[in-house]
Amino acid sequence: MTGPAIEATDVSLSFGRVQALAGVSVAIDAPATGLLGANGAGKSTLMRAILGLLRPDSGSLRVLGRSVSESDHELRRRIGYMPEHECLPTEMAASDMVVHLAQLRGLPRRVAIRRASEALFVVGLEEERSRLIGTYSTGMRQRAKLAQAIVHSPELVVLDEPTNGLDPSGRAEMLGLVRRLSRDLGIRVLMSSHVLDDIQETCDAVVVLREGRVAASEKISSLQHSGGTIEVRVLGDGAAFANTLRRRGVEVSGTGPTFVLPVGGDDTLDHIRDAAAETGTGISRMGPEGRALEDAVIGVME
Repeated sequence: MTGPAIEATDVSLSFGRVQALAGVSVAIDAPATGLLGANGAGKSTLMRAILGLLRPDSGSLRVLGRSVSESDHELRRRIGYMPEHECLPTEMAASDMVVHLAQLRGLPRRVAIRRASEALFVVGLEEERSRLIGTYSTGMRQRAKLAQAIVHSPELVVLDEPTNGLDPSGRAEMLGLVRRLSRDLGIRVLMSSHVLDDIQETCDAVVVLREGRVAASEKISSLQHSGGTIEVRVLGDGAAFANTLRRRGVEVSGTGPTFVLPVGGDDTLDHIRDAAAETGTGISRMGPEGRALEDAVIGVME
């Protein structure tokens, strides 16, 4: 489909006196979008509303071009969901579990068996598909949850903390799988995570929630890039390099080995090249000055 995968317009939702969502308006159209926010910011509530598990008190919410309804079974078949909490049947084999959930989503048994095999292959569990889930490691269980989320070839997958509880190698493997969903398989991804590095590694855009409101909705590249400056890291006499640039009229900040200069067209690059040659210093990095995603997110939430 074309257009945003998710469109929320002035969505509000309360639990008694607690306002979980307060006028959320956002259009999510990136291939992969991260959902960030502190505990109680409204992430889980928004995800449950997107899945049709909660009905907003007011506002409109459209997913994949359809208005969300608790009884819209057709829409649910187009969405995959990987929950955070432990919910797998430990006395079932992974293949049986994935086949069963595929059938619940409307696939004929023969098709469900084939799709389950394909999904388990994608997540790296094909050789372990006949083992009981209760014998799986935490990483294998997370991958089994991902397999059931994609078995029916959804257009959108909603992933709730997919790296939760994983060791570094398991985390890297899961992030690689998430990247593959959007970049290779063409499945749109909405991923909730409290680990900013996970969002940065896998997503193209980020929505930041704060106290039930949208604090920011941006492409990650625009949050990372401060604009207007260039960062240069040198090898050798950094002080001589910086002083040479200053004599040429270039404003330089930093004490070395990394310096930041304002972008002034091609002349800036010429000055950097000439200063390096004159002082005998090497350049190990040169590019737009960036700021960490963490700094950017903290900035919009303050």
